[in-house]
Amino acid sequence: MLHSSVSGEGRSVILLHGVFGMGDNLSLVAKVLAENFQVYKLDLRNHGRSPHHDSMSFTEMAADVLSFMDANGIELACVMGHSLGGKVAMQLALDFPDRIERLVVADIAPVDYEGHHDQVFAGIAAVDLPSIESRRQTDEVLKPFIQEDMVRLFILKSLYRTEQGSFAWRLNADALQRCYPQLSAANISKAAFSGPTLFIKGELSAYIQEKHRVTIQRLFPNADLKIIQGAGHYLHVEKSVVFNNLVKRFLMAA
Repeated sequence: MLHSSVSGEGRSVILLHGVFGMGDNLSLVAKVLAENFQVYKLDLRNHGRSPHHDSMSFTEMAADVLSFMDANGIELACVMGHSLGGKVAMQLALDFPDRIERLVVADIAPVDYEGHHDQVFAGIAAVDLPSIESRRQTDEVLKPFIQEDMVRLFILKSLYRTEQGSFAWRLNADALQRCYPQLSAANISKAAFSGPTLFIKGELSAYIQEKHRVTIQRLFPNADLKIIQGAGHYLHVEKSVVFNNLVKRFLMAA
C-alpha cells in the first residue's frame, strides 16, 4: 500500500509527486487545497515510505493509486500529478476514467522523453552513506553532479537517519535507474479520457512543447493548457501562488 498523508475535508484530491521526490514535495499546493478538499499526498512506489518494486510501468503505478483509493473508500477523486506523477495521473485517468473526476497535469506530456537524469543517479551513487554525518555534507557531495538547488532539495528530503544513527535513502535509486526506460515512456491507451483536464506548463520548461499538442488532444480531448510565465519545471514551487490558484480554481469549478 502506498504511503500517504491526509489533510482537510471535502471532495477527494490525490497529489502525485515527480521522480526522486515524495508526497511532501507537494505540501504548498496541498495546504491551499485542504481549505476546501480532503487532500491525499502519496509516495509513489520506490519513493518515500512506499514499498519497493522491481518494475515501474505507468499501468502498475496507476494500479497502485487505484488500490489506495479502494482501500480508503475513495470512489471518485480529482488527481494532480507533477512530472512523473503527472504521467501516473494520466495513466490512472486513461485506465480508470470512471474513478477520476478532474485531472491536473503539471509540466509533463503523455509522450516519450529522452533520458536526462544520468548526473542525478551519479550524484546519489557518489554519496558514501556510512561516512555521511549530515545533510549539508550530503548536499556538498551532490553539488558537482546536480547544479539545480531545487532538485537537490527534493532528493535530500529522502535522506533519513536509521535507528542505528546512520544515514540511508528512502528512495530506491537502484530500481529507479533500472526502470528508467519505463519512466521515460509515453502513456498508452486505446481510449481517451474525456473528463475535464488541465495541463499547466512552466514557460521556461521544455517538457510540454507545441508538437505534443496532437497527442494531448487525442488522449485528453477536453484538455486546456495554462502557461505560468517565468516558471521552469518546478513551477509548483517557483510560482506557487499562481500555480495553487490555477489548480484550486479548476478543481472548484466542478
